[in-house]
Amino acid sequence: MIKGFVRLLSGKPQHAIGSDGRMALSDHLRELRARLIRATLVVVLVFFVMLYFYNDLYQLVLDPYLRAREQIDSSTKTEPVINGVTAGLTFQLKLCGVAALLASSPYWLYQIWGFILPGLHASERKWSRIFAAIAGPLFFAGAATGYYVLPKAIAVLIGFTPEGVTNLVEFTEFFSFISRMLLIFGIAFEIPLFVVMLNLAGVVSGKALGRYRPWIILATFVFAAVGTPSTDPFSMLFLAVPMLLLFLVAEVIARLVDRARGKGEESTENWDDDELSPL
Repeated sequence: MIKGFVRLLSGKPQHAIGSDGRMALSDHLRELRARLIRATLVVVLVFFVMLYFYNDLYQLVLDPYLRAREQIDSSTKTEPVINGVTAGLTFQLKLCGVAALLASSPYWLYQIWGFILPGLHASERKWSRIFAAIAGPLFFAGAATGYYVLPKAIAVLIGFTPEGVTNLVEFTEFFSFISRMLLIFGIAFEIPLFVVMLNLAGVVSGKALGRYRPWIILATFVFAAVGTPSTDPFSMLFLAVPMLLLFLVAEVIARLVDRARGKGEESTENWDDDELSPL
C-alpha cells in the first residue's frame, strides 16, 4: 500500500518517452494527478501549521480595523462582532486556509510550472522564467500597498454610519472584504506585466501604447475608482499612481523590444493597407 502511494506521488511515466520528449496522454494525466496530490498535501500540511499561528494571523487582520477606528470621529461607534455559534470556528478555518494557500503558493505554483514547462520552446521557457520571477513580487507589492491603504478606506466607509447608531462589523464579512481589497491591488500590479507579454507576443506595440496613453491613464483612474471600495481619493491614488508608473515602464520595455526586433519606425503599422510588405 505504501509503495503504491509512493508510486502515485512520483507520477513516473509508464510508457517510453519519445526522442523529442513527447509522452503518452495517460502519462501526462498521471503526472498531473501526482502534482495535484503533492500540492494538496503541502497545502494541508501548511494549513495545520497556520492553525498554530492563528492568533498572529487574527491580529494581522484586526490591525487595519483598529487603526481605522483611531482615525474616525469619536461620535461614530463601531465594534467587531462574530454572529452565530459556529461562526468563530468558520472564521478560524477560513483565515488559516487562505494563509495556507498564500504561504504554500511557491510550491504549488512550481508544480504548475513544472507541468507546463516541458511543452514550451526554449525561447518561451526563457521569457516565462523571467515573468514567473517578476509576477510574484509584483503581486505581493500590490497586496502590501492595499494593506497600507486599508485603514484609511475602512475609516471612510465606517464614517458614513449615522449618528447614534453603532456599526457592528461582522468579522467573517470583514475578512472577505480585506481579501477582495488585497486581491484587487495585487492583480492591478500584474496588468502592466501582462501588457509586456502581449508586446512580446506581437499583439501590441510600444508605439500603440504611446498613442493610446491618454486613454490608458483615464482607464487606470476609472479602474482605481471602481476597484477601491472607499470614496476617498487617497485610496484611488495609491492604486492608480503605481499602476501608471508600471504602465510607463511597460511602454518603455515594449519600445525597446520593438527596436531590438528591428521594428521601430519600420513597424507594420506604418504600412498602408494596400501597400506590399517586404515579406
